[in-house]
Amino acid sequence: MLHSIPSDRHGPLTEPMTRAIEACVHCGFCLAACPTYQALGQEMDTPRGRIVLMKQVLEGGLAWEAAQPHVDRCLGCLACEPACPSGVPYRELISPFRALAKEKFKRSVTGTLSRFLAAQTIPFPSRFRFAMWAGRMTKRLRSVVPSALQPMIDLVPDEVPRAQHWLPVNPAMGERRARVALLIGCAQQVLEPDINTATIDVLVRNGVEVIVPKAQGCCGGLSWHTGDLEAAQTFARRNLDAFPTGVDAILTNAAGCGSAMHDYPLVLRGTSYAARADVFRNRVLDVSVFLARLGLRDLPRGFAPGRRIAYQDACHLLNGQNVRRQPRDLLRSIPGVELCELSDGHLCCGSAGTYNLDQPEIAASLGQQKARAVLATGAQIVATGNIGCLTQLRAHLVRMGSSIKVHHTMQVLRDAYRQGD
Repeated sequence: MLHSIPSDRHGPLTEPMTRAIEACVHCGFCLAACPTYQALGQEMDTPRGRIVLMKQVLEGGLAWEAAQPHVDRCLGCLACEPACPSGVPYRELISPFRALAKEKFKRSVTGTLSRFLAAQTIPFPSRFRFAMWAGRMTKRLRSVVPSALQPMIDLVPDEVPRAQHWLPVNPAMGERRARVALLIGCAQQVLEPDINTATIDVLVRNGVEVIVPKAQGCCGGLSWHTGDLEAAQTFARRNLDAFPTGVDAILTNAAGCGSAMHDYPLVLRGTSYAARADVFRNRVLDVSVFLARLGLRDLPRGFAPGRRIAYQDACHLLNGQNVRRQPRDLLRSIPGVELCELSDGHLCCGSAGTYNLDQPEIAASLGQQKARAVLATGAQIVATGNIGCLTQLRAHLVRMGSSIKVHHTMQVLRDAYRQGD
């Protein structure tokens, strides 16, 4: 059916794409789980609708340009996968299709510029930090910025945290129970470097030696989700070469990064790195999963009694890696904490990598909805496991005049430990 995809470079992706399309029986169970269907109410903005469109394009019955607006609106949150009774591997279709589409039609000048700027800054911490500084200056001239670039300017925080640096080897406290390597991310290093500091602190307190490979780079998730296969492969190969084999696990503390690294076998399918990628993905764990398996050696002494913490599921933890229980268990281990659940917690917050730049209206609507759900819990803190969710929630809560603190799960644990010091 789809074996005529016209590109040797994308040939290895044909089989996964075909498998995903053929698995869909068009039952519609994905509709209720899809954030863009909730926001727009259109069949073509659902996983089922997009699968029909992509199938028609790949078979030559529909122009790429006709399908692309609907494909672009997909958050890639993967909420459709756990909702699907047929087990459609939607992740094996959406990003490969975008990789094909990238070469088939031209975007507007401003759209192309926006994607180019994001691709050339966000994955590179030094460039991204400079871009944040430049963005703060540009905010004063917002009225003369092209409308397509204004969402990018609006996302620039008023203050950018000072850069932090981490030792290549962080020894365990007390008896060593494990040895791991940590991905420190790219955007996270600039927007919230304390997440890495907190992660290392919690791990070493629990007898874990933490290696921070110097040669590591961006996980490649941003490139993969926007269809830049060549860049995604470059980042993936770099990390395969950078991370040591003599560790118990490779840990991530950003849901999007962990999900992207689990996709390396698909990204590198048909290359000389494919077999290594398959072994690599099986060693990658979210830090919450690793700590839940290991067990907290010294339970945190906790906050003041009655502290309410809301937990917000990052899509690429919940849907991309099937991680739900572990971060909740870690937070519940803190004495005095009451954990609160969000209404419609399965719906994406609207961050989704560069989605705020590409689809600002939908992203804002979903962000506001998630912020209102947080407010309804009456919590003092909301914890999450992804830098994108953290910045999105923080921005919308501030706009609503809320003083609720937004932290990564590891920051909450670290602060609880420190209160007992």
